[in-house]
Amino acid sequence: MITIYLKQYNKIIRNADPRLFDELGYDDILWIDLLNPTIKEQKAVENFMEISLQTKQQVEEIESTSKYSETENAIISNSNFFVPTGESFVVQPVSFILSNEGVLVSVRTAEFRTFREAEKRLQMNYRSFSTGYHLFISLLEVRIDYDADLVEMIAKQVAALSKDINSEDSIDKKVIHRINALLESTMLLRENIFDRQRVLSGILRSERFPNDIYPRLQLMIKDVNSLINHADFSFQRLDYIQDAALGLINIEQNEIVKIFSVAAVIFMPATLVASIYGMNFHAMPELEWVYTFPNGTTVPLGYLFAIGLMVLFSAGTIWFFRYKKWL
Repeated sequence: MITIYLKQYNKIIRNADPRLFDELGYDDILWIDLLNPTIKEQKAVENFMEISLQTKQQVEEIESTSKYSETENAIISNSNFFVPTGESFVVQPVSFILSNEGVLVSVRTAEFRTFREAEKRLQMNYRSFSTGYHLFISLLEVRIDYDADLVEMIAKQVAALSKDINSEDSIDKKVIHRINALLESTMLLRENIFDRQRVLSGILRSERFPNDIYPRLQLMIKDVNSLINHADFSFQRLDYIQDAALGLINIEQNEIVKIFSVAAVIFMPATLVASIYGMNFHAMPELEWVYTFPNGTTVPLGYLFAIGLMVLFSAGTIWFFRYKKWL
């Protein structure tokens, strides 16, 4: 889909007809937005602008020259944008091309809140967007504001996670999965904020942008640096929470091992007694220990003696552990 923003009648007009390229010049167009464009639409824009649009592979490259570069006829910038997916988000690259005449061309494969907000600003105050340079900077400003919202959202999720862990006595797999998901989201966010920083640095070094844009760029650089610091803090806090969660898991496992160890030690003397008296030797004097009542009933004293020894040793072991405060 192609959307052309025209400067006509002292206002901005949207149009989606590529045939306008045959009738209009550079001075009539402010912005050409391509959303999942067809080959025909791409060719129409390339012929009109006399440029070659970026391929998907070129847009996704991470080299500095792929993020911002200048040619004789245009400025090319590629940046990553977020698409929310529930509690997380995915990254989609967007390509921007600015012609020397001040026409902005954007090529994207997904719908973004940033573009909707920029379009709203464009319609409300079109006089502030005299060229595509101003519109491009406005898109970056909206994008940075959205990044700030994401940083704040992740910070709130980290704070809620920390509170949940502090209020629980045990840690399950879901908590570890939440920590890993937040760590991954924070790393993605940091990478994309760095991406924004590289683009802004390239613009600051350029001499093609209007002079009234550079003061705004200084403020945007400060905002980006502040976001990087906040993202780093969230990442460090998540790292601390992960260490705390793993420590709690180790304590729980140690308690379980301690219980089994104590149980094994408590019953070890009783097991020794049972093993001795279970060897079936005829020479054992305890086999003959019996008591006969006047009515002729006999009681096996050796059996009771062995049971008593096992109970006594087990009770003594428990008392010893409690005396040493190991239980």
